[in-house]
Amino acid sequence: MEDHPATDHFYHVYDRKDCAYGEIPSAPLVQYLDQSGCQGIALDLGAGPGRDSIALARRGYDVTSIDTSARGLQELERRCQSLGLAHRVDLQCADVRHVRIPRGHYDVIVATTILDHLPIDDAEALWQRMVAGLADQGVLYVEVHTTDDPGCQTCTAEDKAAPVSETAEWVVNYFKRGLLLAMAVAHPRLRILRYEERYEWDYTHGPEHKHAKAILLATTAEHDPPWFGYPRAFPKQT
Repeated sequence: MEDHPATDHFYHVYDRKDCAYGEIPSAPLVQYLDQSGCQGIALDLGAGPGRDSIALARRGYDVTSIDTSARGLQELERRCQSLGLAHRVDLQCADVRHVRIPRGHYDVIVATTILDHLPIDDAEALWQRMVAGLADQGVLYVEVHTTDDPGCQTCTAEDKAAPVSETAEWVVNYFKRGLLLAMAVAHPRLRILRYEERYEWDYTHGPEHKHAKAILLATTAEHDPPWFGYPRAFPKQT
């Protein structure tokens, strides 16, 4: 996989000693995977160096990891090889808008801060393809930046002077409050397990900065997984 620093907008973000965006996977997703105990086929859109791809592969999923950054995927490939997971992760350097998502194919689809990097029409089209791509008992995990993020020019946050991410210029579609939730509620195929809007401080790439995120965990409507929430609440004692 060749480097193209001139066209890879995230090249310098990923071309560092420390793993950009950290190695700790998305906590609500990991909690779901650990509770459900499922395996199968997964799709990670905007995988970068692959914190979620690796979490899925470690739990027995065969993962297709998509990103436009060849440098980010190189780092993911290196990490998979060092962990003995290369056979479980298929790397594809591509624009997520052009990736084929077969209907009913994936047991897990992850889209961590990718819908907000697309124009709204493209984001809505990808959203529909993601939901259609879930298997009958599939799970969907999505994160997006919201208009409360200090990187948003029409910022609705109180702390408008908070430091901004070095990659904020590539976020072109900040989600209004409640929009991601409304999209999920409006789709009859989805059952929402968890939704939240929150702030977080990011120390994983560049100078420290603040984010505002909306986070969604959903399954297909007919699916009833052994889900006790995050943090896990009142599970059966053994």
